[in-house]
Amino acid sequence: MTHYSEMSGCGLAGIINRDGTKISGKFIYDSITSMKERGNGMGAGYAAYGIYPEMTEYYAFHVMLDDLDYESEVNAVLNRFFRIVKSEMIPTKSVPSLYKKTKPPIFYRYFVEPREDAKLPMETEEDLVVRAVMTINDGIDGAYVISSGKNMGAFKGVGHPDEIGDFFEIKEYEGYIWLAHTRFPTNTPGWWGGAHPFTLLDWAIVHNGEITSYGTNKRYVEMFGYKCTLLTDTEVAAYLFDLLFRKHRLPIRAVFMAMAAPFWKDIEHYKEVGLDKVYEMAKMIRTVYAPAMLNGPFAMLFAFKDGVIGFNDRIKLRPFVAAVNGDTVYMASEESAIRVICPEPEKVWMPKAGEPVIALMNHCTEEEVCYPGN
Repeated sequence: MTHYSEMSGCGLAGIINRDGTKISGKFIYDSITSMKERGNGMGAGYAAYGIYPEMTEYYAFHVMLDDLDYESEVNAVLNRFFRIVKSEMIPTKSVPSLYKKTKPPIFYRYFVEPREDAKLPMETEEDLVVRAVMTINDGIDGAYVISSGKNMGAFKGVGHPDEIGDFFEIKEYEGYIWLAHTRFPTNTPGWWGGAHPFTLLDWAIVHNGEITSYGTNKRYVEMFGYKCTLLTDTEVAAYLFDLLFRKHRLPIRAVFMAMAAPFWKDIEHYKEVGLDKVYEMAKMIRTVYAPAMLNGPFAMLFAFKDGVIGFNDRIKLRPFVAAVNGDTVYMASEESAIRVICPEPEKVWMPKAGEPVIALMNHCTEEEVCYPGN
């Protein structure tokens, strides 16, 4: 029998236990696989936080290699920037249906410590890590860094979410934050590096939709040293988040006001109703960060070590649902993907257009994570 995929948009899922309790990858696996029909088997992936408790002080580089021969080149670059504490192949499992589509790449992980003598003048540790990522992705044909944060990792590839989850044995990991994605590429290639999540440092993003402003956004981030090499529009959103949040040190809500900026008529409305400070801030952000604004239909989930943030475009052209049950916050493309793992949540809602859902760890406030690194 021949099976056909129907276009219904990508699928997103996210879970955060705000008290830090770790849960098996089975929960996010069950959530995203319940939306399998939203993808077409051309990409799926996971991101997890808290999965390397014995190596928390080191950056965990997950690297995809087209061929094992590239490992020596990656190793040489990493040695220029870091002291390599440990390196090993990422465990994978044979999934027959996956091998029928494509031969999977080889996946390595490296736990590394930045070298002080590798830093440029005024360069922070995080800047050095970003420079190392860009050096590998742009300079080694056949090697790609798919995650580079501390105590977290991304696992992704070409396949349905159950196939990719089984390939990487996702259920064997435990984390306090999980993201997942199933892909239906429409204007970018379906290849292993183009699957979601996209990451940088400990930021991870999954995305449903299309960023029609990609050209403008790409040129903007490249002014600050980022290089878009993974052949999909979502990559630029990860770099924008790093630029605005970490480099420019904007508060969380200001970041999302820049990326999903309100219409000018809505900004003027703030003034009309007496919200002068909000009006001035929105006007400033819309003016200064115009090249950072994401146009097009989208819903996105961002994760980092202190929380998960979900938001969609300013007229809500892609579905986005959130729910709360105790200290756990769920976000997904469909309510059913939440109820399959939490049948009776305390609260379920559909966030308004352009309005972020910010779920932070219990020990954090928005003020504490406005300026990461302090």
